[in-house]
Amino acid sequence: MHVRVNGVRLFFDVEGAKLAPDGPFMREKPTLLLLHGGPGFDHSIYKPAYSALADVAQIIYLDHRGNGRSEDGPRENWNLAQWGDDVHAFCDVLGIANPIVLGASFGGMVALAYATRHPTHPSKLVLISTEAAGGTYRERRVALFERFGGPEVGALARRRFLEVQGHPDQASLDDWLRLAIPLYTRIPRDPDMARRAVNRSEVLRWFVKPGGESRTFNMFPDLDRIQCPTLVMGGEDDPIHPIESQADIAAALPAHLVQFERFPNCRHAVVTDAPERAMAVIRDFIERR
Repeated sequence: MHVRVNGVRLFFDVEGAKLAPDGPFMREKPTLLLLHGGPGFDHSIYKPAYSALADVAQIIYLDHRGNGRSEDGPRENWNLAQWGDDVHAFCDVLGIANPIVLGASFGGMVALAYATRHPTHPSKLVLISTEAAGGTYRERRVALFERFGGPEVGALARRRFLEVQGHPDQASLDDWLRLAIPLYTRIPRDPDMARRAVNRSEVLRWFVKPGGESRTFNMFPDLDRIQCPTLVMGGEDDPIHPIESQADIAAALPAHLVQFERFPNCRHAVVTDAPERAMAVIRDFIERR
């Protein structure tokens, strides 16, 4: 399905009803809005894992502008402020009030942009394996990629994070997708997940290009604007957004709002590497009053 938001058509999908029969009543479930990672991928990377939450929440999957099945819009609007504003406007168009917004990796950055720019809008936030400022812990990333993938992957990571600062050409990006992406998880992902996904490499290259926003953004000065309970989750062996990035976010948020969960022996995708515990933590957070 598509809906026009801030001048572009955004693709979204819905799993589960908002109202569920419960004896003599219709029970209203909270809306869980999922913001996918990338940039460049689509919402399908959340399926079918997050379907397990459909009994406690109505799940809405959204493709960001320039990603997946959504329209591009002008490239100058491929930035975190616009992506965050799109989340707020998308909810307004569909009449979604006080959503629980979950973002992983790049989706977590969009969730932070949305929550700091529209702090009264979300009821809760879930931030998984993400960062609030670009260009941090670069030596740590290189060391972890080299540890898990050997010298060849270490050289790729050094080029991306310390030298070229991005993917200068399609060949570099292809090498990253082939050699480094499989190291984002300890447990191999279902190979059909990548085959199902709509991969838009142009938006990734725009975001991570030399001088691009992936290196320059900093939301730490605004994190104290967040007003809702926030769950921060991260893998202790995450090579792309090291656990220190999530610890920094948890420390910067108002202490009475934050729940920080560390996942040992997990890399970038904690739901893949520790599915039972990860889903249990998210479920408990959704259901908590």
